[in-house]
Amino acid sequence: MKKLLSILFLFIVLVSNINAANSEETTLLTGSVTMVPKSFYGTWRVSAVKLEGNSQIFKNKTVDVWNLSRTGNVITLYNMFNGAKAEIDVNDASAKHVIFTKNGKYKQKTLTDRVEMNIDGDKFKGYDVLVIKTYVNGAVSKTDRAKYAITGEKIGGSAIIE
Repeated sequence: MKKLLSILFLFIVLVSNINAANSEETTLLTGSVTMVPKSFYGTWRVSAVKLEGNSQIFKNKTVDVWNLSRTGNVITLYNMFNGAKAEIDVNDASAKHVIFTKNGKYKQKTLTDRVEMNIDGDKFKGYDVLVIKTYVNGAVSKTDRAKYAITGEKIGGSAIIE
């Protein structure tokens, strides 16, 4: 009886570890580049309206042109209006929903941009949250934030190079 209980306990521990490993693997795959829908890639006219912000450095309304392309496992966002170019990190993706972040460093400032979009054919709606941290002597001296409602309209095809 003791031996049977020991075997049963060992079996439960093994099954629990397998389930835990599988759930971790699933979490990692959620943000996989391969999960991003093909409709995400291409050239988009993006309009943004500020919903909230703690600084006047953020405009109330903007219009940009984003080119989203992929080469292998790297997704790049290029803003044709201001020349900014950055690799993005996919946080979550499904057939019609993508969340990504991009980070940039400019002199004594860092910019974190978190975009969440719902894609419907050649249009999308979502949010863009910007955080700019200003550093003085290596420490954060100021943090500026803004949240925008964004809409996009596809104006060019996709760009995927496997």
